[in-house]
Amino acid sequence: MYSGPSIILSFFSCKESPSEETQLQLDPIDSVFVDFYEFKKNINPIEATKAGFEKYNDTIANYISDSYQAHLTEKYSEFLSLLKNYDETMMTQEKWLSLRVMIWDCSIKLEGLENDLVTLDSPIYNLPSFELIPLFQIQSLHLYVAQLAGGYSVQPFKTVKDYDNWLSRLEDYMLFLDTCILKMNEGIAQGIVPPKVLIEKMIPQLPEFIDAPLEKHLFYSPITAFPENFTEDDKKRLAKEYGDFISSKLVKKYRELSDFISTTYLPVGRETSGLGALPHGKETYDYLIKLHTTTNMTADEIHEIGKNEVVRIKGEMEKAKKEIGFDGDITSFFDFVRANKSQMPFKDPEEVIANFNSIQERVEAHLNEVFDLKPKAGFEVRRTEAFREASASAEYVPGSKDASRSGIFYVPIPDVTTYNKYADEALFLHEAIPGHHYQLSLQQENKDLPEFLHPESMGVFVEGWALYAESLGKELGLYEDPYQYFGMLSMEMHRAIRLVVDTGIHAKGWTREQAIQYSLENEAESEASIIAEVERYMATPGQALSYKIGQLKIRELRNKAENELGKSFDVKEFHNQVLNSGSLPLILLEEKIDGWITSQKSL
Repeated sequence: MYSGPSIILSFFSCKESPSEETQLQLDPIDSVFVDFYEFKKNINPIEATKAGFEKYNDTIANYISDSYQAHLTEKYSEFLSLLKNYDETMMTQEKWLSLRVMIWDCSIKLEGLENDLVTLDSPIYNLPSFELIPLFQIQSLHLYVAQLAGGYSVQPFKTVKDYDNWLSRLEDYMLFLDTCILKMNEGIAQGIVPPKVLIEKMIPQLPEFIDAPLEKHLFYSPITAFPENFTEDDKKRLAKEYGDFISSKLVKKYRELSDFISTTYLPVGRETSGLGALPHGKETYDYLIKLHTTTNMTADEIHEIGKNEVVRIKGEMEKAKKEIGFDGDITSFFDFVRANKSQMPFKDPEEVIANFNSIQERVEAHLNEVFDLKPKAGFEVRRTEAFREASASAEYVPGSKDASRSGIFYVPIPDVTTYNKYADEALFLHEAIPGHHYQLSLQQENKDLPEFLHPESMGVFVEGWALYAESLGKELGLYEDPYQYFGMLSMEMHRAIRLVVDTGIHAKGWTREQAIQYSLENEAESEASIIAEVERYMATPGQALSYKIGQLKIRELRNKAENELGKSFDVKEFHNQVLNSGSLPLILLEEKIDGWITSQKSL
């Protein structure tokens, strides 16, 4: 199933070893890692803020600008040239592994920078963006900035300097929005525009920032929550400056953007759904598959894997259906679960949060049986903010690397009376513990790793681990309720369907409606949730492939270790091996686990 990225293998197979004289002149590899991470923070200041670095808190990178992309090309090329001077004999195996991750990152980013559609290193979870389609209804900088503006996310509002930094960052944001309108006009001229249905979803996201009175404006929120130690003079100055910025710049810019999207952009939105309909769309999607899965798998191969997984999981669902005692067919059972009032018991959003907190208590009672490593960072569950709740999925935002800011699991609850809890245990395992909160917190707290490996980084590893974590429920005292076990199967099915639907939309000409229908026929998610998900795939091609491809590889490696090590297999040590090197391309993860298995056999 798996074919590793040729770029790593070819780089190391063809290079010559450096001479002794060259080795003596080289800086230690640690300094290269430091320089690389400083470059990463510089080009993605919000990621630096997320990690707890204050140096870049006052700026946002205009990542869709030509100058930004040219700078990336120059720097990634420089780092690759520098790394050719190092070989395996010059450092520990751990550092050699980190160097190879850096090689992968630089190489795959350079390949993307040669693409006419893609822009890279955006502030949104390091996802690629599209130069001429810079804004979408989901995972878009204008939504992320609004999330930061509320004062309860990763942007700090503890000191006067923090408040001043945010205003400065917003000035850069105004420049970014100007560039967006410029790029979208270029896209219109070249026929590179989003599907009309996605543009329609963007329109209602903007009025809140135009019509809200100042005192209730989201961007004014920090002014209503000053720290107690601020002087009255500071409060007055900041209140005036924030008020002036919102009324004289922000509202005007959002009105301009809203008018543009409604009157200029919407009429030219395309009726097609996939990336393949755009110029160079096929080549771009092939690249995004490689970027998001760290493999050379084709769209056709992934499509078939997805269909096979759908069949397998549906067989497991039939068993769960019988345990619950439902006599109809599986499609009728999906409808039954979607509409089952026993799975929609909540009357207040806080009851949803409380349910997740109770799941956490049960999980923590069994963690020592499955894990040695535990993060220092705290953790909390929050409701997703109202302005983005309607289009949002559940998500995890890491805490700071010094553990001073907790990790946050955001749960969208647009209508609590229809909130269905049947998959909440699996969702908690994925987003929280031992999923994203464990993996990402351990990664950024690991002082043995170069700091460039601390941020979120490689989606196929991050999301693959989180989906694998869902399968640990029975080992962690969950899934005793057959509805919750069916919920786990439903979430795995959801990720298997993504392999079929994402490739269907972007490589096989599927329409939005075809993708929605396929999902409705094979999973128990509500129609509204399925529509939001399909539209997410339309906006972020290839990203949804990472979950299942990563999970399949981690599960394959665990099965291999269990089979080869027999009674000496230690699940806690296996998890240590997966988690203690940061996010790895799948070829490097497999190489590492194979080496660990060999070493355990020789004990």
